Amino acid sequence: MPAPQSSGNTHEGRPVLGHVNLMIDTFIANANVEDLRAIVRSTIATNPSTTAAFGSAARQRMTQGSATGRTQYKELFVKKDGETVAGPDLSRALVHARSLYGVGLGVASLKVLACILRATIGHQWEEGGILENVFAEIDADVSQGLQSTREEIESGRLSDKTVALSGLGELRSAIQDSKKEVERWGGVYPFERAASSMAYWKLA
Repeated sequence: MPAPQSSGNTHEGRPVLGHVNLMIDTFIANANVEDLRAIVRSTIATNPSTTAAFGSAARQRMTQGSATGRTQYKELFVKKDGETVAGPDLSRALVHARSLYGVGLGVASLKVLACILRATIGHQWEEGGILENVFAEIDADVSQGLQSTREEIESGRLSDKTVALSGLGELRSAIQDSKKEVERWGGVYPFERAASSMAYWKLA
């Protein structure tokens, strides 16, 4: 079986591989998701030099097709028995945002996160209700998305800062509008951490 071959050249620190060993490729095609996750984590943890290569390959994969452009989800929050609950699209939207900011595509994640926050407008909920944990996760996701954006800009990978400004503007608007809506009906705003992170954002 031929082993993986490398040309010796790199792109973003990633070796240009010719192909994957047939046996390993067979394993990858048939392994379950949990096994693959464990192997990837172990490989990165025991070989720190592979982290940059993995991140580069992940970003390349995520920017193919429509992965970074898909921002519209129809049923993020819905009414059930008179109470607002997470809709069928919420988990997909959160996975999408986390996949983007997790590999350093923070800017692309901002519009997905803005879409989620804007979807709360028009809904009401009770403090301590069934959405409390969901909102706490979203609040943390926005902060993580902003941190990933900062790192993406500082790394020099983002050549056009107007793209970042557009995403930040959209997220800021969603935060402000959703906060005003909650204040209007007398609720407790659940995304204060996101609002605080946004308030201190500076982009030169």
